[in-house]
Amino acid sequence: MCLRKRSGSRPADLLHAQIYTGPIPAEQGAELTMGGGRSETSALTGTGGRRGMATTQNSQRPNTCCFCWCCCCSCSCLTVRNEEERQRWRRRKKIPDTKMETIPNCEACTKPSLEEIRLWSQSFDKLMRNPAGRNVFREFLRTEYSEENMLFWLACEDLKQEMNKSAIEEKAHSIYEDYISILSPKEVSLDARVREVINRKMQDPTPHTFEDAQLQIYTLMHRDSYPRFLSSNIYKAMVHGGSRTPSESYS
Repeated sequence: MCLRKRSGSRPADLLHAQIYTGPIPAEQGAELTMGGGRSETSALTGTGGRRGMATTQNSQRPNTCCFCWCCCCSCSCLTVRNEEERQRWRRRKKIPDTKMETIPNCEACTKPSLEEIRLWSQSFDKLMRNPAGRNVFREFLRTEYSEENMLFWLACEDLKQEMNKSAIEEKAHSIYEDYISILSPKEVSLDARVREVINRKMQDPTPHTFEDAQLQIYTLMHRDSYPRFLSSNIYKAMVHGGSRTPSESYS
């Protein structure tokens, strides 16, 4: 088999460069870089400074950190998941119940009037301030497999009302395990900055440990889910007929 010569390198040197796998001497080595599509270059210099030069192109290697879904919780590229992809994944999985047993399937409330129902379309704040509105919106989120956003928000509201130190710590750890931990099937979408804040505050939990995270999820529901809720069949049926949704129970 014939080897075509390159200018400035001999066939024997080229073959040697291709099969060499040992360490490169410090006085002869060239910097090795990996990741992001960069090439790995090895320079073996002989006498005269030019003879024996060989360059090998390394195959592209992705940065492992950027594709690790379970270990690099501090990696900023993993903290904000695509909401639609998460919802598709949740449709294929059976999501277990959370540990926050204090959150009922729906909040106790009176049947809303038609005027109240129509007020929900004026602003997201009016919807979220109304217990019946939260029940209906939560049922809509359940159809989109994103009910954990409302559950997390409600859990944070419950934590804010707690005064007992030991109860605060217990509830804070339950919230963390249910909605913040990357191992939880009901993990909510939070960015790296908010996660770092939570991790610091969890060393000494208070009723406001999840305040930044609660605001971020509230904003997510407002911008992402609320517009679809207003055009959903669930809400339209209530506006036109003033009827309750099947899973609601009013006192």
